[in-house]
Amino acid sequence: MDAGHPGSRMRGSQTGSARGRWWLAAGLAALLAVVAVFTMAGAGQGAPVQRVLLQRGLSAETTTVFGPPDPSLPLVVIDPGHGGFDPGASAPDGRSEKDAVLAIALALRDELVARGGIRVALTRTDDRFISLRERPALARRLGADLFLSLHADSGGAEANALGASVYTFAPRASSSEAARFGERENNSGLPGDNGAGDAAPAVQDILADLTRRGTRADAAEFKRLLVRESAGELTFRQPPTRSAALIVLAAPDVPSALFEVGFITNAGEAARLHSPEGQAQIARVTASAIRAYLARRDRS
Repeated sequence: MDAGHPGSRMRGSQTGSARGRWWLAAGLAALLAVVAVFTMAGAGQGAPVQRVLLQRGLSAETTTVFGPPDPSLPLVVIDPGHGGFDPGASAPDGRSEKDAVLAIALALRDELVARGGIRVALTRTDDRFISLRERPALARRLGADLFLSLHADSGGAEANALGASVYTFAPRASSSEAARFGERENNSGLPGDNGAGDAAPAVQDILADLTRRGTRADAAEFKRLLVRESAGELTFRQPPTRSAALIVLAAPDVPSALFEVGFITNAGEAARLHSPEGQAQIARVTASAIRAYLARRDRS
């Protein structure tokens, strides 16, 4: 962004309605891997943006925050899953999960920015790999009010499996199926860096703080609102809400959820997830849930 852009530059610790979270994040940063902050490119459709300076040791890089350059407004970090060498699951026609969720994330960003009052950042805006630990670490450094990771499910041998689901963090999975899902997601990406075996110490260390600060309760409220706002629009699995010890949701001070937007291994759902109409529909109901969540939080 050039100097004439309507955005602004400011220290990451000054952005967002962090409500004191930055100081906690500094003390707990060692529990999560050191974030590799990167430059996000492209404002998209002329949306107002600001460049937020993130300090990491002796290096300083920038990420793009879309929306009004007002740090008092809530900040939502959208995380399109997978990317780069990690395609995620594949549709019957060979199209990838990483491309579908990126398109949905961009549509969600545009939906939120268009209506105003919310700032938005993305963990990636193109086809690049971001480690599981870097994703929530970026949200923490920005002082995000909500972190939402977008994925598409895989049915394995069940080609007809369909429906969306929403996950939040819990040290003990809500079911054996949720536990298998968590293990699969935690083992995606770089071996040794994101593996489920690395998750246990961090899970144990941050559990008390997750409970004390009400982060898990806030995430559960968003999860409930997402299902409510999607009624009549999206088909959900039963039960629609689940929990697992997911590394990408383990930020102790940012309410976080993972939205499985459907089964990409189902030919019908894959077509919807890759269509502009289907992406716009998911973006619309998700944006409504985000706004409802932020409004309720501000009233409490």
